[in-house]
Amino acid sequence: MKRAIYPGSFDPVTFGHIDMIERSAKIVDELVVAVLNNSAKNPLFSVKERVSMLEEITKHLPNVKITFFDGLLIDYARKIDAAIIIRGLRAITDFEYELQLAQTNRIVDSQVDTIFLTTSLEYAYLSSTIVKEVASYGGDISHFVPEQLMERIYQKYAEVRNRTDAKHDCNGSEQ
Repeated sequence: MKRAIYPGSFDPVTFGHIDMIERSAKIVDELVVAVLNNSAKNPLFSVKERVSMLEEITKHLPNVKITFFDGLLIDYARKIDAAIIIRGLRAITDFEYELQLAQTNRIVDSQVDTIFLTTSLEYAYLSSTIVKEVASYGGDISHFVPEQLMERIYQKYAEVRNRTDAKHDCNGSEQ
């Protein structure tokens, strides 16, 4: 069985991620979409929330499994017996970094290969960072994420604003 892993932070999942998942699922027997739990970053959504969103939007793909991991990707790929890592490339600037990672992973474990898929043109500009920036100002994110995720994203920013507001008193100083 050909098992591949498509890792990422998916914070939040975008149409670009969905496109990569759907295309990758067609070329392997099983695709493991693995959400990175990176304690060095401060994600908008918890790992559990990101896994839940991915499960919801991939339920139509029977050969896709959603998991999470921390630590080195190559270690997790070995743990789940994935022989392929799938990475998306939006622009030439992505390539240099991704090539370094692929070569490093290949040195660590020569049994794991990386396949690069170029992003579909309509999503070449799209990133989770862009989605978060637009959503944080209440902008329209309907061109970036599935409709069923939009309310969760806006709600998360409302929670963030409420926490921030609670830290300040009426004079604008921190309590």
